[in-house]
Amino acid sequence: MHVLDDINEIRKIDQKGMYDLVYQFPSQFEDALNITEAAQLPDWDTNQIKNIVVAGLGGSAIGGDLVRSYLAEKLTIPFFVCRNYTLPNFVDESSLVFISSYSGNTEETLSAYDDAKKRKARILAISSGGKVKEKALQDKITYVNIPKGFPPRAALGYSFVPILAILERLGFVQGEKEEIRKAKEFLSSNRSKYRMELGIEENLAKKIALELHRKLPVIYAGNDHFDAVSTRWKGQICENAKMLAYSNVFPEFNHNELVGWKILSAYRDDLIVVILKDRKDHPRIKRRIEIVKEIIEKEGVKVSEIESCGETLLSRMFSLIQLGDFVSFYLAILNNEDPTPVKVIDFLKNELAKEE
Repeated sequence: MHVLDDINEIRKIDQKGMYDLVYQFPSQFEDALNITEAAQLPDWDTNQIKNIVVAGLGGSAIGGDLVRSYLAEKLTIPFFVCRNYTLPNFVDESSLVFISSYSGNTEETLSAYDDAKKRKARILAISSGGKVKEKALQDKITYVNIPKGFPPRAALGYSFVPILAILERLGFVQGEKEEIRKAKEFLSSNRSKYRMELGIEENLAKKIALELHRKLPVIYAGNDHFDAVSTRWKGQICENAKMLAYSNVFPEFNHNELVGWKILSAYRDDLIVVILKDRKDHPRIKRRIEIVKEIIEKEGVKVSEIESCGETLLSRMFSLIQLGDFVSFYLAILNNEDPTPVKVIDFLKNELAKEE
């Protein structure tokens, strides 16, 4: 029996229970919405807010990226995701800054909090506790307390939904609570296609994992709405499967990286390209995908095209995220790696802590 069809072996490798977190992910949408609805927001004149910044790293930042991508055609003010110790120089009292740290102890995000406070920005904090919670309560800043106990990358609903729901409550967008609920219902039904009980022949996530196994995946997607989705695929493969992956977006990589698909003799057999597609991709992006696929396949590298599904934009974005999460899980099983621990990140943080 193949390891991907051996439930007992999967459970044996997945000692910390990442599969259950991936499978139960849709429930985070409704829970996060309820938590956010209960939060007391400041009585701000939002007409005075000129830009929005999300400060976070890793699994706590990708939620901001997805909100930015999702709202790209709806927001009328700039939206920026900051993954650094300091905020962009434009941040001032007219800025709305979301401080997003799942643990509440991410050193870069804590530094960004202090920077936002110094610049007198309007601050909202999201975490499961830690120093972010301490600072927010001490400074009497609106604080959204999300549940503990998840690896940050498995808590995406809790980093994404609060930002989107708060922006609706503040009047920047409308109707998003209903969109969140629709996406939750879609994902709840869609996940059954990827459950571990389904054999390889019936399970797209397992098939893709087998294609990517022992390869270096390069993930491409259109810039409109799906740039953050390709980043999520890359991050999940790296963290869950413990293997390298890279991502880029159409049309930008067509102006530089595409040229690199030429001198491949040393590593051609180790590469695979995954193109994430959506039925509403820009017509010229669709044409670029066709041409790029032909170019790369002529160089002897396999290209796998994956189409989103679902009716709404939010459902389609998260359909690919959901699939990618399952793919990364099954890749971890193929690599005989428990997907949950990230020992090298823990080592890095401990080494940095010695210097404080």
